[in-house]
Amino acid sequence: MKVPAVDYAAVFQALPGAVALVTPQLVYVDANAEFLRLRGLARDQVVGRFVPDDRPEKDPAEPLLLRVLASLRQAAGTGERSIVALQGYDTEDPDQPGVWHERYFNMTNIPVFGSDGRVALLLHRVEDVTELIRAREVALALQESMLPALRPAGRHQAAVRYRPAAEALNVAGDWYDLVDLPGDRIAVAVGDVVGHGLPAACVMGQLRSALTAACLVAEGPARALEVLGLYARTLDGAENTTVATAFIGWETRTITYSCAGHPPPGLLHEDGTVEFLDRATDPPLAARPEHAPRIQADAAFHEGAVLVLYTDGLIERRGEDIDTGLARLADSLARHRADDPEALADAVLDDLLPPGDATDDTALVVVRL
Repeated sequence: MKVPAVDYAAVFQALPGAVALVTPQLVYVDANAEFLRLRGLARDQVVGRFVPDDRPEKDPAEPLLLRVLASLRQAAGTGERSIVALQGYDTEDPDQPGVWHERYFNMTNIPVFGSDGRVALLLHRVEDVTELIRAREVALALQESMLPALRPAGRHQAAVRYRPAAEALNVAGDWYDLVDLPGDRIAVAVGDVVGHGLPAACVMGQLRSALTAACLVAEGPARALEVLGLYARTLDGAENTTVATAFIGWETRTITYSCAGHPPPGLLHEDGTVEFLDRATDPPLAARPEHAPRIQADAAFHEGAVLVLYTDGLIERRGEDIDTGLARLADSLARHRADDPEALADAVLDDLLPPGDATDDTALVVVRL
């Protein structure tokens, strides 16, 4: 069969996303129909124009333009795609002149190479993600409303933190909880639902409540996770959720813990050594074909130690072994071990999640034992 000739100019114009072609000298050479519609300009008002001049007088988006220019120059200079940090700003409605709205745009600059291997053009792609951002805000508000306020852990100090991903368009289903138990004990839990947005936030709320109830009646964390696993099999979107649960007995100075596919809790001893509690890890909730009992293990502690539970956003990075993240966490805990839980929680987040660099949500619980 004869392959038909492809009119790439027509394809470029028909693309549903807004794209423009820019030279390495930052001059527009083409723009598709959606880009022109989004900008509210005719083609002859764009093509041949110098990108730094591509703004009206007193444009409130000028700081964004400076970031776009820096990103274009980076892509041209390195030959690698460059993404402009997501940020909202007021823009004039192209369909209603004089009407301004806050909009959010995701911008990516992609180098296009010529036959000589050098960057010949830059593909400047603009995505309006305003509705996704608004949905994220709703999901985040729902998620935070379902996370419990910190309650005293008996006579012991504790701190909790929840930090959403810096640039992700959807919140995830991370949660934490502390539950007072009979017999001078408390249960501490963190969990992470697979998925994002409102569905994940709703599942998170249901699982957190179910685990709270299970901890109050179960003889140990393994049995509590067994009950939660049975419930997860009846709840759409709950499969493969990871959870770590620890029962702390103050009188016995023992931590009994169980993990369902979750990173191990960290136990910071007074001498600065960190022990990761990894002797009781099973698959995530509802991951097995059939329901099965779960395991648990005990760890002794001395007064003054610190127990840390967290979700994977704290330690995992793309292209990096998880042991590297665990080592980074252990180092941070050791360096700040003299801090109270509130200061320690902040220090760990500062060390492991540099501003603007978190790509996944993170929940963190710190308990001084």
